[in-house]
Formats: sequence, structure tokens, C-alpha cells
Amino acid sequence: MVYHAFFTCPSHHAENVLKLIGPFRDSGYTVENLELFRDADMLAAAVALADCEVVQLAAGEPVEDAVRARLYIVLSGMLEVETDGQTGSADGNVNRIMPGESVGEQSVLDDAANLDAVHAVEETRLLVIESKLAWELIDHSNAVARNLLRLMSFRIRAANALLRRRQKLGEFYRQLSLNDTLTGLYNRTWLADMLPKLVGRARAQTSPLALLMIDLDNFKKFNDTHGHLVGDAALCAAANVIRDGLRPSDFAVRYGGEELMAVLPETTAELAFMVAERLCQQMREVVMFSDMRVPLPHLTACFGVAVLGPDGDEMSLIEAADAALYRAKEAGRNCVSA
Repeated sequence: MVYHAFFTCPSHHAENVLKLIGPFRDSGYTVENLELFRDADMLAAAVALADCEVVQLAAGEPVEDAVRARLYIVLSGMLEVETDGQTGSADGNVNRIMPGESVGEQSVLDDAANLDAVHAVEETRLLVIESKLAWELIDHSNAVARNLLRLMSFRIRAANALLRRRQKLGEFYRQLSLNDTLTGLYNRTWLADMLPKLVGRARAQTSPLALLMIDLDNFKKFNDTHGHLVGDAALCAAANVIRDGLRPSDFAVRYGGEELMAVLPETTAELAFMVAERLCQQMREVVMFSDMRVPLPHLTACFGVAVLGPDGDEMSLIEAADAALYRAKEAGRNCVSA
């Protein structure tokens, strides 16, 4: 379908610092190289665009159009688009708009100001198409409409791919924030988030929930004697004992310093006590450096065992486990108390 003669572009001056070069008909550029008009009636397109402005940006200069929806086609040079630049969510992901390509289609389609941060990478000349004319081109040319749909489909696919990458990266950092960097066990952030949920589930299912509070014996003296690097190795060895000795449904946590925890869903007091005794024995048997000429003293730990009471919450559960741990220390350490 051909364009009608009334397809004209008002000769508005750009509303920012863009340098006006003149109308498209005098610019020396042709329609044939513009992606939006691929397979369209080139003669009719040239007539429609004849009075549209061509503007020039210096390198680094932004396209600032906060009020009017416009379509910009790069005639020479290059634009860089950083999405969400004004919403605080920019993350360094940018799109390069090359000669023949356009930007601002979404603004024209929804008649809203462009929220993306757009600037020239180098000296760049742009063809400016006002929203009214853009819609006339779409309404009267199947080729322009198809090209715009194809372009928007590509942009949506790229945006979805970027969103998936952001989601994966966000999940990676979320998981990273929930784990202790030294031992790999869950940390107190995880505990503060998950323990109330585990308590709520135990209450809803009327199932037992047990907690083991674990403290490595005389750890400060161990650090002072053997150094912090060896102390870190001891913590990791202790963490491995706890993690490897639990079921897949259990959770091992570094509570802080040399204090560890084990959260045991669906575990009675008797079973929790048996688990603690087994872990206490395995802690005594752990070998940290099998090739050392002078072996380090065995690791030992106190274990406090508690179960969720009928009216208890996460804080009362931790307090009960901590009280049991204190009783284990009072009993001479290297033992289990409930």
C-alpha cells in the first residue's frame, strides 16, 4: 500500500541540545538503508520523511526527550541505550544502535516518554520521526508494520534473556548471602529467615522439631596456640562433621564464631540426643592434618539438645538449646546435654 501525500513531518525544533542539521530531503541520506522501511515503497517513504528533521549529537551527548514520544533512526554514528537508566536499576547492560537501526519504538507505541538512557557513542546523526507520523506510516504500510513487529519481537526476546540472566544472578547472590563463606554452612541470616518457617510448619503438622547447639571446646586457646589459619581449618573440619552426619532433610548452620547448629525437622528429643552423641563421637575422631609430624589435639565440642515446646517459638527453642549447651560445658565439656 502506498503512502498518501499528507504524510508530512512537522518542522519542530529539537527540545534539547540536539543540533539541527536540516530536513531529511536535504541530508544526503536515503531510505533504502533504514531497517524500518525494508521491503516498503521507498519512493513513498522518502516523500513521507522529506520534512523530518535530522539532528546531530556529539560523542557522549544524551538524547533527552522526557515529554514527547519520538522515533529516532541512526543515519550515521552509533547510539548506546542503557535500559532503566532513570529508575535506579541500570546494571551495565547496554544495547548499541547502529546506522539504519532505530530507538524509541516503545515510546511511540504506548505514547509515553522514553525512560531509557540514550547517548551517542561517537558523533551521530539521527532522523527524528514524530509520533503522529510514525503511526501514519504503520497504518498505511504493511511492510513498516511488519518490520516494527519484527523489531519489537527481537527487543522482547533480548529483554527476556536479560531478565533471566538477572534472575539467575540474583539467585546466586541470594544463596551466597545465606551461606557462611568459611565453612559453607548456612549462616544466621538463613536461620533468621528459615527457622520461623520451620517452627510454623512443625506447629501446623504437629510434628517435632529439634535443635542442636554446638560449641567447640577451648577454641580461643586452640587459636592462640596454633594460629588462626589452623583455627579456620579446625572450624571447617567441625563443620564437615556436622554436615556429613545429618540427613538431607536436616540443616547445618554456623551460628557465629565457633558455635554451630543443627536443625532437625521431624525429630524427637530421644532421636536428637542420639544424633548429638554420634556427632560428638565423630568430632573426637576427626583428623585435620594427617601428614603433620606433630599431630594437633583432637577436636571436641559440647552439644546442647532442645525440642520445640507446645507453645514455643524459634526464640524459645534457641534459648532452650543454649541452656542445654551451658549445662554440657558445666559437666566438663566434650559431652551432650539436654
